[in-house]
Amino acid sequence: MKILITGGAGYIGSHTAKLLSHCSLIPVVVDDLSTGHRWAAKWGPIVEGNLADTGLIRQVLATHKVGAAIHFAASAYVGESMEDPRKYFRNNVINTLNLLDALIDAGLAYVVFSSTCATYGTPAEMPIPENHIQDPINPYGESKRFVERVLHWYGRAYGLKWVALRYFNAAGADPEGEIGEEHDPETHMVPIAIQAALGKRPYMEVFGTDYPTPDGTAIRDYTHVTDLARAHLLALRYLLGGGKSTAVNLGTGNGHSVRKVIRAVERVSGRRVPVREAARRPGDPPVLVADSGKACQLLGWQPQFSSLDAIVETAWNWHSRETKAHSMGGLTRGNGR
Repeated sequence: MKILITGGAGYIGSHTAKLLSHCSLIPVVVDDLSTGHRWAAKWGPIVEGNLADTGLIRQVLATHKVGAAIHFAASAYVGESMEDPRKYFRNNVINTLNLLDALIDAGLAYVVFSSTCATYGTPAEMPIPENHIQDPINPYGESKRFVERVLHWYGRAYGLKWVALRYFNAAGADPEGEIGEEHDPETHMVPIAIQAALGKRPYMEVFGTDYPTPDGTAIRDYTHVTDLARAHLLALRYLLGGGKSTAVNLGTGNGHSVRKVIRAVERVSGRRVPVREAARRPGDPPVLVADSGKACQLLGWQPQFSSLDAIVETAWNWHSRETKAHSMGGLTRGNGR
């Protein structure tokens, strides 16, 4: 079976494409490469283009005869969404409607949607269950919540079967070292700490040291990207096996503070992570941890690589290897992998 993967040249999408290819599925990637990388999409055909191009979507579906879709393509920076919300509603909502309409018109009934814990807003309970009220505090989370509601009503009206996977914090890199995380700008905690340890940035900013947590820094639930990729495969199998449409949290149920992550990076790398303490950022809650029992019960999902050390080790191996290759003038990602 061929599986359409929108945003399949991005961080989580590329890891998912690799896993699907190893399970005898053919990933067909559609990506405009605005944030993704061509070198990360090498396990099946890639079509360069944007979901705003409805003709392109329909052409891909007609040409490749895909049996289902996994939808990653989206803008995903919370701060940027506050400054430019129309970009987020256009890309994350309107373009998703283009995709869903094309799927339905082509007679395709199955879609796995990349959602986010940002749909919950400021949590009222911890760990956060799937039935927690969804009250986003930024346009990014709002755009994802809107798509979840569209999926609900499209399911009722057109028979679309879907699973929305609400990630908490994706982290880590491919254990085999073929692909990893590369964003510009980088906003994720683990790679920022690694960049500081490698001297690629002068320091890492720690936003808030006075939270009501054991060490005063914010606590987050980190899940290895390979475990997230497997959750998409399991969600796809669940739908193809007749499972009912639903939303599922993806997290470990264990939180790690900013300082704890920094110590892990220092332990794995053997280097110091220079730090500059800063004030809290507006809208950052003290703790975000998932209740992930539903993923285990419904999908049979169990994180295998999501210990903090495994996350940091795979990320460190990826980033330090790339830094060494560039400093030696060696092979680039595009032709050296």
